[in-house]
Amino acid sequence: MIRTLVVDDDYRVAGIHAAYVNRVGEFTVVGEAHNAAEAAAAIGRLRPDLVLLDLYLPDGHGLDVVRAVAEEAMPHPDFIVITAARDVQSVRKAMQLGAVHYLVKPFGFGKLQDRLVAYRDLRRRLHQLGEASQDDVDALYATMRTPPSATLPKRHSAPTMALVRDAVQRAAADVSAAEVAALVGVSRPTAQRYLSYLTQQGVVELSLRYGGQGRPEQRYRTSH
Repeated sequence: MIRTLVVDDDYRVAGIHAAYVNRVGEFTVVGEAHNAAEAAAAIGRLRPDLVLLDLYLPDGHGLDVVRAVAEEAMPHPDFIVITAARDVQSVRKAMQLGAVHYLVKPFGFGKLQDRLVAYRDLRRRLHQLGEASQDDVDALYATMRTPPSATLPKRHSAPTMALVRDAVQRAAADVSAAEVAALVGVSRPTAQRYLSYLTQQGVVELSLRYGGQGRPEQRYRTSH
């Protein structure tokens, strides 16, 4: 599980964002903080993998939390900056300090889900790689640069796409479109449509299983 800390000065907003995070596969919220001091303490105590960080906090700036954490001799979490700040300087500073994404309020579940899924895919690819080629590096940057729903064709939705992708990734072996449909709760043609798109994007791999007579069965597994 990707342990996530939510930092926002608004208790209600923090709760909403925490609920969003818990809806995404492989993420779990381990705590909330509502000011810079609480955030720094929670990072040290909870050791989260990811922090959703608001910039405007009552007792300081969110990026000061990032700087302080970077100076500590401990594993550093990744940061997704979530804020109403739209000025270019804030965006630039967040990028310089290593924020993996910058999401402007207000936003719905789909926008955050896209960033979380991209971050989850990035972690998986980093875990799978030994030595990285230039193509590997380019793919890693592309994973975070383009949210999955940004280029979805018509008749596709980001939540269903995420469910189909998760079904393939969690399977112990390769799966068919019919098996994915049963896992997700959609029709076989719908599952096939999403699987075809994910294959085109290089997210899943297609293989053929030959039996006795008739057409070979199409099977899908996560790309490596």
